[in-house]
Amino acid sequence: MSEARIGVLIVDDHPVVRDGIRGMFEREPGFEVVGEAADGGRAVELARSLEPDVVLMDLRMPGTSGVEAIRELTRLRVATRVLVLTTYATDSDVGPAIEAGATGYLLKDALPDELVRAVRLAARGETVLSPTVATRLVGRVREPAVPLSERELEILRLIADGSTNREAAARLFISEATVKTHVLHLYGKLGVNDRAAAVAAGFRRGLLDLGNG
Repeated sequence: MSEARIGVLIVDDHPVVRDGIRGMFEREPGFEVVGEAADGGRAVELARSLEPDVVLMDLRMPGTSGVEAIRELTRLRVATRVLVLTTYATDSDVGPAIEAGATGYLLKDALPDELVRAVRLAARGETVLSPTVATRLVGRVREPAVPLSERELEILRLIADGSTNREAAARLFISEATVKTHVLHLYGKLGVNDRAAAVAAGFRRGLLDLGNG
């Protein structure tokens, strides 16, 4: 009796990338490509109907992003593992993807053997991280945590909710210039350079929960 194959759903907005990944897994024993999607919304639909063992998920796509799709699959409790496969390894990409429920995070420069092995591990529920991503996460964990002031925490939560500096100023009854100053201070304490990275760092350090944003 032959061993059950690992069903793979490929999600990427570039047809050439999908074709390349499909060809690789079709040549590899023990795998079956059950479907393809070009955006996160379609990925959720196919994951629910096809029930793949592993979804190979790109992050930055038109329409529904990869992170939004991962979050929706987690909310719906779809019994599939999501392995991110992307070009990007910034804090603003890695943090939200892991927080949303991704089993692993690989970069597209991974060798074919590494990708195949990662999918096998993900199918078993094991966490898989590219060396670059693992190094960044370990480095962040080792960073001394500089506490945010109560006001900085308030502003971080408003940023996570999508508020602009002007909207945050109106909510907190302070000037926009004061908000900008607080934002720069919290950027420095979190070691980030933009709002998305600040939110990702906030989730990672437990300063925000999924009720924010």
